[in-house]
Amino acid sequence: MNCAVILLFTSSCCICSVALDTPSRAESKKLKYLFDPPVYAEVAGRRGDNVTLPCILKTKPTHYRVKWTKLEPELLGPENIIMISNAHASKPYGHLGLRASLRNAHAMDASLQLSHLELADGGIYRCELVNGIEDESVDITLSIEGVVFPYQSKKGRYKFTFHEAKQACAEQDGTLATYSQLHRAWTEGLDWCNAGWLLDGTVHYPIIHPRPVCGGELLPGIRSYGSKDKDLDQFDAFCFTSQTSGSVFYISGSFSFQQAAQACKRQGAELALVGQLYSAWRFENYDQCDGGWLKDGSIRFPIRKPREHCGGIPEAGVRSFGFPNQMTHLYGAYCYR
Repeated sequence: MNCAVILLFTSSCCICSVALDTPSRAESKKLKYLFDPPVYAEVAGRRGDNVTLPCILKTKPTHYRVKWTKLEPELLGPENIIMISNAHASKPYGHLGLRASLRNAHAMDASLQLSHLELADGGIYRCELVNGIEDESVDITLSIEGVVFPYQSKKGRYKFTFHEAKQACAEQDGTLATYSQLHRAWTEGLDWCNAGWLLDGTVHYPIIHPRPVCGGELLPGIRSYGSKDKDLDQFDAFCFTSQTSGSVFYISGSFSFQQAAQACKRQGAELALVGQLYSAWRFENYDQCDGGWLKDGSIRFPIRKPREHCGGIPEAGVRSFGFPNQMTHLYGAYCYR
């Protein structure tokens, strides 16, 4: 497998990049109205949570307005405005605006509250104060806590165009992962030999243990194929999901796919999606040493405490048996309710 780029960060490299790229405080523009850095520059939350993005004024101009936007450089078109306010009123905009409000904890508080976080809400948000011709802003990063999982078509390896990969993740209760989400998953132990699409249209795969079949004996890191043709090139997908509002449970048995679906239905549930099983594994420490049907027709099981008779792999993870014949009567059912 050929790869174009290997990303491996060392402490010395990081120190060099900071020294070269970060301006000194004296060289940075000193803000007149907003506290910079903000109270905290990064906020984390899980899907369904409510969060507050801080923006505090240190002095108030007589006439001003505050504008909140989400910075989405991968999207072309007008900026994504969420909220515009002044000293007297505020007006929400767009999809995010429907779940947004200003905290207004005190007279100098312009912090933005977001309710019922969604997977796509992660990113960089900007609080901008406009006072006549004066304009200054601070940026806050919102990180959605979740888990990245590789996903392959039931037709086999490397069968998704970018648009098909995006749809496949959505059908499994997820979104295409961002590069930063994949990088974090790599630091947490994700080692995967198949390349997959990311949200920005690039293709990567994370390697912790280099081996000949995964690009050769190169250093560990995120291997990259760079940007690919979204309509023609085909790869697997790296999906991202977060906590769910329901729960996953296992029904023991030797079911065909249809029998497994009926077993879940009798319990007031349905066969679980792949993302739902990963969410239960990650956030509920779900551990079940039995293969079971999922809604996409695959057989998987989640392991938090690796042991010899549960796949024999030393790392925790969600194991997969692929997509067997749906008439096979060998497996239980993973249900979601």
